Order: sequence, then C-alpha cells, then structure tokens
Amino acid sequence: MTESFSLPPEAAEPHLRVPRRALERLKSVPALAPRYAGCDKVLTLEDLAALPPLVKDDLNVALAHLTPKAEEGATWLFQSGGSTGAPKVGYAPTGFYMAGVYEQWRPLEPDDVFVNGWGAGRMWGAHFLAGAFADLSGCRVIALGSVTKEEYGDWLSFFAAQGVTAFGGTPSVLRLWFAHARATGVRLPALRKVLWLGEAWHPQLDEDMAVVAPDARRWGMFGSTETWVIGTNTPRCPADVFHPLPAQLVHADADELLDFTTLDPAMLNPVLRYRTGDAGRFVTCECGREDRALRVLGRRDSVVQVRGLGLHVDDIVAQAEREPGVSRAQILITEQRGRVSAVEVLLLTDADAPPDLPERLRGELMSATFTISTAFQHDPHAFQVTAVDALISNERTGKTAGFVVREEP
Repeated sequence: MTESFSLPPEAAEPHLRVPRRALERLKSVPALAPRYAGCDKVLTLEDLAALPPLVKDDLNVALAHLTPKAEEGATWLFQSGGSTGAPKVGYAPTGFYMAGVYEQWRPLEPDDVFVNGWGAGRMWGAHFLAGAFADLSGCRVIALGSVTKEEYGDWLSFFAAQGVTAFGGTPSVLRLWFAHARATGVRLPALRKVLWLGEAWHPQLDEDMAVVAPDARRWGMFGSTETWVIGTNTPRCPADVFHPLPAQLVHADADELLDFTTLDPAMLNPVLRYRTGDAGRFVTCECGREDRALRVLGRRDSVVQVRGLGLHVDDIVAQAEREPGVSRAQILITEQRGRVSAVEVLLLTDADAPPDLPERLRGELMSATFTISTAFQHDPHAFQVTAVDALISNERTGKTAGFVVREEP
C-alpha cells in the first residue's frame, strides 16, 4: 500500500499532523461531514489511503465554508478552471509557497533577465507565483501584461535588445511567441531557459525553440491553483516526469488516478487526497536523482460524453495535429439544454495546409471514430471540421484547452 505514495512511511508519517488538521477542517463543513464519518485518525499512510478522495466540487464547498486566512501577510484569492468546467477557488499566503520550490529547483540565477509571460490578471495565480519565485532568485524581471498578436514583433525585438535569458509561461502562450518569432525570423540568442507551468509541454515548442533560441532548455513545474506547485523538472528530465516537492505527498491508485495531500502546515487549502483529474505513475527519472519521480500521463477527464458515448478528446486532437499544415487543434462542443447538439474540430493551420484538409479529415474521423459515426448517424451535419485563424482561449489565463464547451439556449 505504501508503495503507492511518493514518500516512504518514515519520511511522510512524522508530518501527518497536517493531514489530520485538514481532516478536522473538512469534517467541520456540514455538507462534507457525512463522508468523513468514522474517519477519526490519520496516523499512518494506510490510514490516509483509507480516506475518501476529495474532488473539485467538494473543495469549492469546503472553501466557501472555511474562508482560509494566512497567519502572516495577505491572503490571496485565486481562481482556476472555466474553460471546460465551473471555476474553482484557491487561496495562498504572500509568497505563494515558493520558498519550498526554490529549495529544490533553481533555473533562475541573479544575472538572468526573465520574462514573466503568465497572464497578470483576472484571479489567476501563475503570474504572481512566478514573480515570487523570481524575487527569491534575485534576477531582473520583465513582467508582461496582456499582449496582442500585433505587438509580438515589437516585444520580441525588445527582448532581444535586453538580452533576455529566461522566458516563462503556459505552453499555449509560449507556442504563440516562439511560432511568431520563427515565422518572422526573430532570434533570441541569449535565451537559455524556458520555464513552464499550467499545461503539458508540446513537442512543437522544441522545434520552434531549436530555431529561435537553439541554446534554450525547458524547466517545468506541475501543479494546480488548489495544490500549488506539486513537482518540478529540469532539462535532464523527460518533459512529462516531475520530482514531487517534499511537502507534497502524491498517491496513485490502482487505476493510476492521482491524488495529492499537503504536508505543508502553511497550506491554506485543505488538500487531503485531492484529485485534479490527472493520471500518473511513479518512475525512476533519467536525470539520475534517486527519489521517486512522477510521470504524468494526462487528464482522465478528457473523455467527454457525447450523446451517451465517450469521446476521447486527446485522441482526436492528436490525430488532427499529425496532419501536415496543422499547428494545433481543438474540439468545440455545443450544448443545448444539457444535450450535445454539435461537435466541431477547429484547426489552426499554416500556409502549408491543403485547401481540402478540413473536409478530408472530417470524412476520416466520421468513418474511423466509433463515437462520432454513431452519435451523428442521423444528423452528420452536426459534426464539422473547420480551419480557423485562432483557437478559443481562456481570456483570463491565456490557456488553450483541448476542448471547450459552449452552451446555447
């Protein structure tokens, strides 16, 4: 049983007073108290594994009742989600737990010039998290706000003139920057480090970085607004493998579904076997570190119900992005009165895309994908593939989800 945790009992159990406190807080929430009936102790990892998992809606209920407050400094209120589900609230103290991250992970140095490319507003925490981390690093920081596509050229020239050595953002946003630089012939010769958080790394970034900044290497963080940073990796690690922080206890069940428990007494969110929807397994990392590393396998909630059938969003998006001329794809699901009325695959294409690509890909998906062919057997016009100039992004965070749900009356 204990092998399903990121830490062995001797490392984790002395810190289980933090999960015990989280359990008492959750039991004080009237709507959640029944689920924890009979859960009176958390003394061992086996006790912890016996607790029911906490899911996103549960945590929203808990935080609405508990209203956490930091012991020192301000209490920051943040929000995640909103692209494919209801927004979720999270809290953090001043500093955003970055001291623990800095102890393990140091991509930035005092002589770096760092572009903080995470969105700065609308209750998203990544920009502030990155700023706090840069502060610990002692480097120079260029903090970006909202940047339109027309402004990329001027900003890139400014970055080159300033000798930018590090650039951070979500992979969605980073892809826009590096694709524009590559297409317009801009080079960033001083860039050495690309920091990322918020989404999975995308191989297209490796290709663009090799042209725009051939000496740049990726440095990743994995986490959520509710858990904050769970783990980190370096250029020596595979892009999907992370080393959990000592204060983040990760558990993988028999189906490889992950849950997270904080061991940090300063954590404001009651993170107790909290499930984000991510799947993963423990591995030995290629970087040579001896601790248990976590390979993140992706989101298990990327299977959406379309007229009673499961549509594997990641598979459809991956097939579309293998097509020549497609830089990225996205699925738009339209619902009317709670029922899926249409599905559209949006293709972000470049000049190499053949004009018949959307119709050809639509035919292939209709004939080869069971869910699509069955769900739209009687109204095939409700499934379309369309080339677009831009995918649908979250205006608050800049993230571009693999699928977006649009509700119509």
